[in-house]
Amino acid sequence: MNSDQAKRKVVEQFGRNAEKYVTSQAHAKGADLDLIVEWTAPEESWVVLDIATGGGHTAKALAPYVYQVFATDLTKEMLSNTSLHLKAYSHIFYVLADAENLPFLDGTFDMVTCRIAAHHFPHPDQFVKEAARVLKSNGLFFFIDNVAPNDKELAVFINQLERLRDQSHVSCLSTKQWRELFLEEGLKEVKSVERKKRYPFQEWVKRTTKSLNEEKRVIEYMLDANKKIKQYYRLKMKEDKIESIEVDDWNVLFRKE
Repeated sequence: MNSDQAKRKVVEQFGRNAEKYVTSQAHAKGADLDLIVEWTAPEESWVVLDIATGGGHTAKALAPYVYQVFATDLTKEMLSNTSLHLKAYSHIFYVLADAENLPFLDGTFDMVTCRIAAHHFPHPDQFVKEAARVLKSNGLFFFIDNVAPNDKELAVFINQLERLRDQSHVSCLSTKQWRELFLEEGLKEVKSVERKKRYPFQEWVKRTTKSLNEEKRVIEYMLDANKKIKQYYRLKMKEDKIESIEVDDWNVLFRKE
């Protein structure tokens, strides 16, 4: 799948499920939203960019503390739906934009964020380059995403599971791979935390699959996994059904040198 095809898949997927991403508990809630505010200590004068805003949860979390938030997304339907939910925040502005080709001048923003989205980007190196470019010198970049383990077997498994569940998924990178990309663009790591994030399996699968056959393929792939994989992703069963799994998640704060 080439870059254009991947981005069309993203637009199709998120356009069709715009409301689900606003209401999704995995996106709408989480300690990571509090962590963004806690770690960055946002100031009233700041202008913030939230890349691939989705349901707008990061933009909403930061809006009470800053001057302006620019929430961008590749999907017009997603932005339109999110803007309706966040209409109380008059200083959040919505911009249709590609994360790999941002329509902003160099050094525009005091802070840039991207939460649970980068695994959809065909060219993560270009995304990092753009995020660094639009950030002011000494500005902050807060990045959150699901990540792949360094173990190749475990990494291949989770990426294939994600592609079966969500056709717009491109790839979860490892923290090692991400760190190399960020370092190359002059983004210095300030603080980070790796953790396991639990997903209620049925809700997680139904949010992105389009048919019962697709759901079945995801479930069969998970159940057919070997013991090592099931243990690593902490597969939990209840009455012969998959109740939940846990995936690797990375929260990291960078400062632009």
